[in-house]
Amino acid sequence: MNAQHTLNAILNQLNTVIVGKNAQIQDCVACLLAGGHLLIEDVPGVGKTTLAHALARTFGLQFSRVQFTADLMPGDLSGVSIYDRGKEEFVFHPGPVFAQILLADEINRASPKTQSALLEAMEEKQVTIEGATRPLPSPFFVIATQNPHDQLGTYALPESQLDRFLMRISLGYPDRVSERSLLAGNDRRDMVDKLASMVSTADLLALQNQVQQVHAADSLLDYVQDLLASTRSGKWFLQGLSPRAGIALVRVAKAQALLSGRDYVAPDDVQAILPQTIAHRMVPVGDAGRGSVEQVQAMVEAVPLP
Repeated sequence: MNAQHTLNAILNQLNTVIVGKNAQIQDCVACLLAGGHLLIEDVPGVGKTTLAHALARTFGLQFSRVQFTADLMPGDLSGVSIYDRGKEEFVFHPGPVFAQILLADEINRASPKTQSALLEAMEEKQVTIEGATRPLPSPFFVIATQNPHDQLGTYALPESQLDRFLMRISLGYPDRVSERSLLAGNDRRDMVDKLASMVSTADLLALQNQVQQVHAADSLLDYVQDLLASTRSGKWFLQGLSPRAGIALVRVAKAQALLSGRDYVAPDDVQAILPQTIAHRMVPVGDAGRGSVEQVQAMVEAVPLP
């Protein structure tokens, strides 16, 4: 398998479905190659669910989708045991979480109790049901979509759950040329149904292993530590990044480097994925009305390059 050829084919196929969003699609692929979970946040109707479907089909992974609603219960995700009279015992019926890709659609419309049911699955790749621990398929990804917090019927995700998402992206509205292509072209759902699987599970695991082999020089790690220290200085954010977030940052920067055709991480790779990787974990110090993404970008400009 030629990794660069395969990755280019994956990106090209996804770009035929979600047009005009090359950077966001590359972020999504980098997130999956780094073995992380993905949060897509935006207003309804900009292609969040379509993108999640397209990722699952392109990577050839077993897929399940759950529409999160206010009355969704934890057992609706993980599964339940039902008494079988013929066997005279309880038989476990697995829920939709037992898939390689779980699309948690509109995750912030469910109650905090149901949201927390995903925590163990996302962190430990297993679920504990009625005292029994059951492993989830490998690889296991959660792709969650959420609507802006100011919309009716939404619950803010707790910090502990936001920290489980490796990246958060926003698609935004398409530019005029891309929107014309959407208006004049085929239905995107029909296009997703016809997408070919570009890699096998074994291929994906091999690509993930190749990500781990990408070199990060000492000077690059010094730069990452400078960024981590800056988040903890109190100047930009109320609370700094954890070591776990720093490890995640290096991992996804390696995936970004591999997608760019390099076997080493450059500062550009770190800067390209930094806002998407850390902004959702941070609460900015309130000055000038900046949001967390803008605050991250301002912080990056203040930290010297190696």
